[in-house]
Amino acid sequence: MGGPRRLGIGFLWLNGRHYAPTVGFNGNRPPYAPARAATGTRATQETKSLTRVQLARMIDHTQVRANATQNDITELCEVAVKCGFAAVSINPVWTAFCAKRLQNTGVGVNPTVGFPLGANTARIKVEEARECVRNGATEIDMVINIGALKSGFPSFVEREIAAVVKGVQHVPVKVIIETSYLTTEEKIAACEMAKRSGAAFVKTSTGFGRAGATAEDVALMRQVVGGTLGIKAAGGIRSYADAVAMITAGATRIGTSTGVSILKEMPPEAARD
Repeated sequence: MGGPRRLGIGFLWLNGRHYAPTVGFNGNRPPYAPARAATGTRATQETKSLTRVQLARMIDHTQVRANATQNDITELCEVAVKCGFAAVSINPVWTAFCAKRLQNTGVGVNPTVGFPLGANTARIKVEEARECVRNGATEIDMVINIGALKSGFPSFVEREIAAVVKGVQHVPVKVIIETSYLTTEEKIAACEMAKRSGAAFVKTSTGFGRAGATAEDVALMRQVVGGTLGIKAAGGIRSYADAVAMITAGATRIGTSTGVSILKEMPPEAARD
């Protein structure tokens, strides 16, 4: 009998397939040594050549508060253009508004999907992502089903990521794994899933979890995905020193609402354009 496919009607179903829990899902995963972020002289050397323009192009200027007004979003877009940020990160309702204001500016439109809990059904995440793209999104940040991963359903989580990636086709997807809730094994597994699913980035956090990004987590994520995916560090990044620590550890994008302050804190010798 025909009808819509069962895409994520409850987290045990995806495309009509039922997923049983997997216990000890590390499989043949290669071992990963504990990751350490670069510090001291090495960190300084690795970021010394980063100019203000280059740093700005690594920042997603973020406003995802529930009480953000149209004036707040207008200001977000204006500041992003003035500073030359990579994108604005917003709740989906503001996608079309931002796309219109940022047209031909070089600043991307980066709405969130399944945000901030990741607890939507897979079908809803796919449709939300598609609607964002129709409304002008140039990138998508999606939250994985954290509860499914921690319940032992990694196959479901991977298929959900792949469904969103396929659903938006050419638009880059950043996969938020919410590191503060995960064990080291789960962080590794989530990064590998994102890599296999065709995502463009893995992202540390929503900023609404138990904690934000850490340099150690970013270093581990870089170790897992190698040079094939970007890494977005987000959550608690409020200063130039924070941004430098994340970039040194392997981040290629920074999600923050304090990008203007970060640029202002750049030392004069580093702030050259």
